[in-house]
Amino acid sequence: MNSDIKAVQDEVKSKSALTEKIMTQIRRVIVGQDHLVESLLISFFSNGHILLEGVPGLAKTLAIKTLSSLIHTNFARIQFTPDLLPADLVGTKIYNQKSGEFETSKGPIFTNFLLADEINRAPAKVQSALLECMEERQVTIEKETYKLSEPFLVMATQNPIETEGTYQLSEAQVDRFMLKVVVGYPAVSDEKEIIKKMAIDKNIKENIVLEPVTTPAELLEARKLIDKIYVDENIINYVVNIVNATRNPEKYGMANIKDFIRFGASPRASLYLVVAARASAFLKRRGYVTPEDIKAVGYDVLRHRIIPTYEAEAENLTSDDIIKTIFDNIEIP
Repeated sequence: MNSDIKAVQDEVKSKSALTEKIMTQIRRVIVGQDHLVESLLISFFSNGHILLEGVPGLAKTLAIKTLSSLIHTNFARIQFTPDLLPADLVGTKIYNQKSGEFETSKGPIFTNFLLADEINRAPAKVQSALLECMEERQVTIEKETYKLSEPFLVMATQNPIETEGTYQLSEAQVDRFMLKVVVGYPAVSDEKEIIKKMAIDKNIKENIVLEPVTTPAELLEARKLIDKIYVDENIINYVVNIVNATRNPEKYGMANIKDFIRFGASPRASLYLVVAARASAFLKRRGYVTPEDIKAVGYDVLRHRIIPTYEAEAENLTSDDIIKTIFDNIEIP
């Protein structure tokens, strides 16, 4: 380990107290769901938006609200509905009769952490209002452009089993999310603990008071440190090979899945794999990225960027199945 990597390693270890404080508070509210919590922290530290998909009752909204409450910053929740308008999200110009001029009324999107609850219940025109703010961290109202304050993070949820009154997210919208996390059911032991904590001993639930444990300045400082985490050239080649295999699997000896991929991942996937892997290494208190970090974030980064063909659907193959085949066949450095 050279001196530069060792210096980053030492700095990461010294900053690990921040993650410990956050995890301790989250665990007071959330039982189990380790992957969900870790994914939220990865998006939190790597400045990437996150989409949570799962059936109702899996603590998706609770996890987001809990994480947001641990920061001395602004939080807003928008319940997406079919009658929502873009102006309800970003704001609009309102005529002031006293001054005789139009004034800007900013919408709830002007916050630090935005919870877009059940995002697929709003039509495309509302979803598209998020595109500019998620990518460029700015909002245009009429002809004026307003910068959003840092940090700015969109955390969205959607229900995959209900189709009535829902609208499919566009590919452009989904691609703005760094991570798409599929939230599963809790383990049996965790479900017993949930019942004890939330249903039987109600005093525990009522006595949980969460206090902010970090500030935006501390968060931005941690992000600067994460940007210094070492990524070897071999890791970069590994990432490029993985993403290229989603476009041209036959070049990597995987001609058997070529007919199952309609569109592969874009270069944004390569970028997000490295960014998220750095955050994963930070959570594990390392100053360098390993292939295990790439695999740890690989499914969440890639699953919504690989579009299976109708043949894949006929064979009951999902994008996760395709990703597993790619990880199994790409040589690990």
